Amino acid sequence: MLDQTNRPKTKILVDGGDPEETKRIKELIGFVDGQTTNPSLIAKNPEIQELIKSGHKLSKEEQNQEYKKIVQSISPLVGDAGVSIEVFADLNTTAEEMFAQGKEMYTWIPNAVIKYPCTKEGLKAAEMSVKEGMRINITLVFSQEQAAAVYSATKGATPGTVYLSPFIGRLDDKGEDGMSLIRNIKAMYAQGDSHVWVLAASIRNLEHLLYSFSLGVELATVPTKVLEEWASKNFPMPDSSYTYNPVQPLNLIVSKELDLNSDWQSFNIQHELTDAGILKFVSDYKATINQV
Repeated sequence: MLDQTNRPKTKILVDGGDPEETKRIKELIGFVDGQTTNPSLIAKNPEIQELIKSGHKLSKEEQNQEYKKIVQSISPLVGDAGVSIEVFADLNTTAEEMFAQGKEMYTWIPNAVIKYPCTKEGLKAAEMSVKEGMRINITLVFSQEQAAAVYSATKGATPGTVYLSPFIGRLDDKGEDGMSLIRNIKAMYAQGDSHVWVLAASIRNLEHLLYSFSLGVELATVPTKVLEEWASKNFPMPDSSYTYNPVQPLNLIVSKELDLNSDWQSFNIQHELTDAGILKFVSDYKATINQV
């Protein structure tokens, strides 16, 4: 268990959909600040998998109730970073449809954070949510332009009520240095009012986690296997001499000069990986649903 005097400033979230897994990690490291969930992770939940193996697919209402039950089990296990609950959205879902889901999901637990995709409709839903005082997490972020748009769309939000989730590993998969995007966003946000917190996501290895700590990200969502490796190595932390060593050669993402005061719709937020991520979540969601 981690000595609490050495606890990182970065809040640690478990990336998963199984409450038993969350309990195990909490016992292993001594705390869990929060959790992120999404349709893919919920589809992997052991109880959901058992239902699918038995030949029983869920109705949309049953799926919603199972999701609610899972996050209600996770909620009391985690700290003030809350549980991120993702709306079900495909490429045609409107902002109004997302917002209606988000408002309902926000009532499920006292520490809910609603996840919207980083699309035009997702950011419109984010604007509506901020006005309602909801905590939100903008997910599937792959560019500095998207990060600038999220900042602009959520101006006026209380610091710490808006999370931004850049996906490191999925950029690495394309040969781009996902950690350099995190660094660029942190530098850009340093010129702002700190109302958006960076949540490092799609963490694949211990180096991703350690460099996230070094860059001072406010939050990091981490799969259990990486947290287990961190524990097995006695919870290393980066010091002043720390140097990031990616596990493969990667191309740096060049930082851009962007005006955070510009209207969010002036930024090009289209990204192929955002669309691909949405389609993957839709596929995993539909795999649990009775389509008849």
